[in-house]
Amino acid sequence: MTTAADIVLGANQYGKGEVRLVRVTRDTATHEIEDLNVTTQLLGDFTDCHATGDNSKVVATDTQKNTVYAFAREHGVGTPENFLLTLSEHFNGSFEWVTGSVLSAESYAWDRIAVDGVGHDHAFARKGGEVRRTTVITEGGETVVVSGFTDATVLKSTGSEFHGFPRDRYTTLGETTDRILATSVTAWWRYAGTDVDFDKTYDAVRQLMLETFATQHSLSLQQTIYAMGSAVLEAFEDIVEVRLSCPNKHHFLVDLEPFGLDNPGEVFFAADRPYGLIQATVERSGGTRRPDVWAAVAGFC
Repeated sequence: MTTAADIVLGANQYGKGEVRLVRVTRDTATHEIEDLNVTTQLLGDFTDCHATGDNSKVVATDTQKNTVYAFAREHGVGTPENFLLTLSEHFNGSFEWVTGSVLSAESYAWDRIAVDGVGHDHAFARKGGEVRRTTVITEGGETVVVSGFTDATVLKSTGSEFHGFPRDRYTTLGETTDRILATSVTAWWRYAGTDVDFDKTYDAVRQLMLETFATQHSLSLQQTIYAMGSAVLEAFEDIVEVRLSCPNKHHFLVDLEPFGLDNPGEVFFAADRPYGLIQATVERSGGTRRPDVWAAVAGFC
């Protein structure tokens, strides 16, 4: 029979989820806007809190929220990576019982509204869809940064094939040498260190991935995402691992024969489900794998 003495606290963490932060920099007439969704999670010895209700080592989640806002004022935001690194240094250095943290942020982009062809100095329209994401994990004196983006919907109207797959009694999919290839890319990459120009690298990695998607003649979505990850590792020595998750947004040719019309690859039905879900890790041969880091990246798959 299991008794209370046989039960112990396992892995745990806590913090404030989805702290919505908008910072406006207004030191000139042309304002800048930074829009983040920050989640803080602290690691440490919180056994007494769970087992006996002793809160003497609990940094209140409300305190964590307030710290995010205060640091945005005192230190600015800058890149989401550097903002989280600053918060990590604070949380891990201010409370001796905090042994680590998992800090993450979504970053939302805004464009200036054009007036007479010129971007307005204080009016913005938020970009839809794609979101930049960052997670900073600190534990055991080591800090690891993973960055990426989600919901980057891309499509190529030709340059994609799919054939040569096994067939059995349940196979109805026809082979094709010309199809629409569309997906919504979720991409993450792990940095080797923290001394990185994060904005410059993010922009370059994203552009390289999209260029590879566009130019790679695809025999499968698997081949395409492997090429995207490989291109990043070849171009950036400070990135050691890339992970991609890509649903295949199927486009099926509509049969127009009942209406006396042909359809030479022009009219499609865009199906939202079910969909093929293709995921892959692309890493350097002989590199150090970090499953502990990826376990902290919520919602990757």
